[in-house]
Amino acid sequence: MKRKFSDRANWRRILRKSYTCLALDGEEFKGLVTFYRIHELREPLWKEYNGRRLCLADRGYLWMQHFPRGEHFVVTTMFDDKGRVVQWYIDVCKTQGLTDQQVPWFDDLYLDVVVLPSGEVFLMDEDELEDALRQGDVNGKDVALARKTAGKLLSSIRNGRFRYFTLSLKHRKSLLERSGELSES
Repeated sequence: MKRKFSDRANWRRILRKSYTCLALDGEEFKGLVTFYRIHELREPLWKEYNGRRLCLADRGYLWMQHFPRGEHFVVTTMFDDKGRVVQWYIDVCKTQGLTDQQVPWFDDLYLDVVVLPSGEVFLMDEDELEDALRQGDVNGKDVALARKTAGKLLSSIRNGRFRYFTLSLKHRKSLLERSGELSES
């Protein structure tokens, strides 16, 4: 099981970035929200879905992550340089936490749900979860948690109850205003 950190400190593709983390404790959302703005990078990151290539990371792109308290998932909303959503990427996770430096992390349970603005939904990496089980990186309980969480996510998306689509747009606008300049590195 991989531990993933929101500041992506070891992401070699990125040459210069801004990063900030805010704690929210409101009615709509309780947890942490991070902003990762890409200023300079070695090369853009591309992904293909159903024969269509999407740019996921390039100069001016913003990756906003929601770490909802008490949940077994983390939502990354990827915005292009014009502020348009490229995709929502939902990592299923076992646990979430904070480093001593207050950087949010999660222990990835391999399954991911990708939602495109077109409404297309993809369940990703089922093979990776099975491989992890065979290799002993996860146990049966972890696999059951991953599948149950992914099932709940897919159901809430299909039923129009996945609030992170609208929440991500709302938080991007209000939190960018509130945070002012993001710390650059």
